[in-house]
Amino acid sequence: MMVNLQKNNDPLDLSYLRDMSGDSAEFIIEMIDMFKLQTPLYISDLGQAIADKDWPRASNCAHKIKPTFAYVGREDAKEHMQMMENNARDLKNIEELPQAFEEISAFVAHLYTQLDEAKAELEKQL
Repeated sequence: MMVNLQKNNDPLDLSYLRDMSGDSAEFIIEMIDMFKLQTPLYISDLGQAIADKDWPRASNCAHKIKPTFAYVGREDAKEHMQMMENNARDLKNIEELPQAFEEISAFVAHLYTQLDEAKAELEKQL
């Protein structure tokens, strides 16, 4: 499973957050701020767990990151995290996890930019 790089060029699909919040710009901005605080910490923990070959911790970190991507309409990235979680848990293809981690790290760097753009648009509605 790979992150779909073509989707990186599209605006984020925030329909899940819109539905969840009754289309509240304030709420969605809060969620974006929370993602931007938490996700780097989780990603950093995941990288450390993989470096330490601590597979149970890596599986747990991947599990924590997963829902964030679904909230912003990136099922591809969510499935990538699901694969990492399962492989770390089941000790399957663990030699591929460092590369999978590099992919997700590059992806979240791009995602933060997209979140900033989405937030700027939402702030115009306040």
